[in-house]
Amino acid sequence: MAFKSLDELRSACLAVTAGSDAAANAVARRQDTLTKPQGSLGRLETIAAWLARWQGRDMPRLDNVKVVVFAGNHGVTAQGVSAYPSEVTVQMVANFAGGGAAINQLARVAGAKLDVIPLDLDHPTGDFTQLPAMDEAAFLTAVSAGHEAVTSDLDLVCFGEMGIGNTTPAAAISAALFGGGAEKWTGRGTGVDDAGLRRKVVAIEAGLKRHADSLSDPLKVAAALGGRELAAILGATLAARRNNVPVLLDGFVCTAAAAPLAKLHPTGLAHAIAAHVSAEAGHRGLLAALDMPPLLDLGMRLGEGSGACLAINIVRSALECHARMASFAEAGVSEK
Repeated sequence: MAFKSLDELRSACLAVTAGSDAAANAVARRQDTLTKPQGSLGRLETIAAWLARWQGRDMPRLDNVKVVVFAGNHGVTAQGVSAYPSEVTVQMVANFAGGGAAINQLARVAGAKLDVIPLDLDHPTGDFTQLPAMDEAAFLTAVSAGHEAVTSDLDLVCFGEMGIGNTTPAAAISAALFGGGAEKWTGRGTGVDDAGLRRKVVAIEAGLKRHADSLSDPLKVAAALGGRELAAILGATLAARRNNVPVLLDGFVCTAAAAPLAKLHPTGLAHAIAAHVSAEAGHRGLLAALDMPPLLDLGMRLGEGSGACLAINIVRSALECHARMASFAEAGVSEK
């Protein structure tokens, strides 16, 4: 759907469903009959129940899994916040199309389809140190593009991003939503040196000051300080909730992009699991603020949905154990 106003979008963000208690409980009951000590598979057991809750199925499935990568360019790169020029975004989108990026390999191994959606790459967002990254219309257009990318036939979805400079808006959004100042949330991104790191901090501080009047509204924060690919991830994560599709969140940028949903409603990200914790400086603190323990900690900081894609096979393993393990009765194994 195309959102026509912030109020319409806000209403959609607030009208969240709770998922299926019946399906989640059915999974929990079956887990307790399987040939293992109760709870011994740890988070694999809760992942199976999570899948059931949000799919609304007593026996979840993972037949249709997709990774969606959104790409956008950022005006704030004019402040020298990235080690790479903005044209790399377009070049990497071509690399995705040619099958040469890390996410292409990881999606294939995970048995996931890959969609790449570039968002007006010839027109970077505004430099948020000088003006809003997006006005309301541009923000809603990007959110709507993300929303339309998620369909109800999906069993699981991961989101990724490509956008040179986008750890800067991610840090700015995190600071705006959770406080603590720019330095707390700012890391080296693609590998800036000390001077580049300082430029990032200065740019974020300038953005927070310039857009102070917007900081009490999570959606206005996302528009003023974010980017098109971040707005699309927000819209896609919302669409997943409305379509009963569980979400694996990727790294710092993806988590920051989706975070306004959690600020708008306390269970706004209940249908999402943090796939991994990124090596980017702000991500661990952001996951802590959202109370989202990650599945993996591999020192990754690539983006592209790479960490989320790696976690697909953990979710597949959880489902295989749930669906294919024998019960004590079936196996003829004595219970305690």
